[in-house]
Amino acid sequence: MVASTPQLRQIQVGALEFRIAEVGDGPLVVFLHGFPESWYSWRHQLPFVADLGYKAVAPDMRGYGATEKPPNVSDYDQIELAGDVDNLIAALGYDNAIVIGHDWGAPVAWNTALLHPQRVRAVGALSVPFRPRGNTAPLANLKKLYADRFFYQLYFQTPGVAEAELEGDVRGFLRKFIFLASGDSPAQPVMLKKVKGDLLCTDLIDPPTMPAWLTEADLDYYTNEFTRSGLRGPLNWYRNLDRTWSRTAHLANARVAQPTLFVAGEDDLVIKYWPNAIETMQAHVDDLRVLKLLPGCGHWTQQERAADVNAALAEFFSSLD
Repeated sequence: MVASTPQLRQIQVGALEFRIAEVGDGPLVVFLHGFPESWYSWRHQLPFVADLGYKAVAPDMRGYGATEKPPNVSDYDQIELAGDVDNLIAALGYDNAIVIGHDWGAPVAWNTALLHPQRVRAVGALSVPFRPRGNTAPLANLKKLYADRFFYQLYFQTPGVAEAELEGDVRGFLRKFIFLASGDSPAQPVMLKKVKGDLLCTDLIDPPTMPAWLTEADLDYYTNEFTRSGLRGPLNWYRNLDRTWSRTAHLANARVAQPTLFVAGEDDLVIKYWPNAIETMQAHVDDLRVLKLLPGCGHWTQQERAADVNAALAEFFSSLD
């Protein structure tokens, strides 16, 4: 059986209106996207999971697409974002859900599991492993670590700066950034050569064609979304590193208790340049049932290796029965 195409609709989630894609019926699975993406990044998973007997839902996250975009930077910390997931599950009429996140959606999934454990039956993350709250504020650590080198998360901090560059050529930014972080890129170390004061897209490869897993139609979809909605909301997620840290002191020793899945590409920059990331996660997650690292896969896990991710999801869901 092949599930129908996901349907889009607007839904009130707490104080905000969200756009969601949904398909299927049964226990709820919520998919949370990252940067710079939308519900569309889960286009290969939604029908597949619906065919397994679940209701599969992927929202445009706060600040993205056709979901509302609160005006203040402080509206985008992890407390607020995890609250959105809590409210979304309730708005859909469910007591709990399996919550799966990729990229920035992964920390939101982890934090929803910690902050709203009654809502999260099981949790999964792609690309970004769980790590406990550090002892010092994140921005100070990043500034010390990178000093005079460029680091995109530091570049994103000042409102208006990154917006001016990225919104000036949305399609070019997406094409270069997505290719850079993919398993198809030969030039991942170029980011290590950039210096403070550079623009993000300086010297990045502009591929003549995108990898087979991202069609021109897919790139059109993302380009149209960000051209219409802008990048202020998505960039505000990065501007809350310290605010989230200051608001989560009570999670300093927290452990993830729910059944857990983790999938990432072996060539994902997060995995390659974050020493001991997997080991740290394993030490703080109590019930890690599925752990897969995909050879040749970069950062865009569920898009680059849709079949492998779907197989991992099926394995994980069967372990919950």
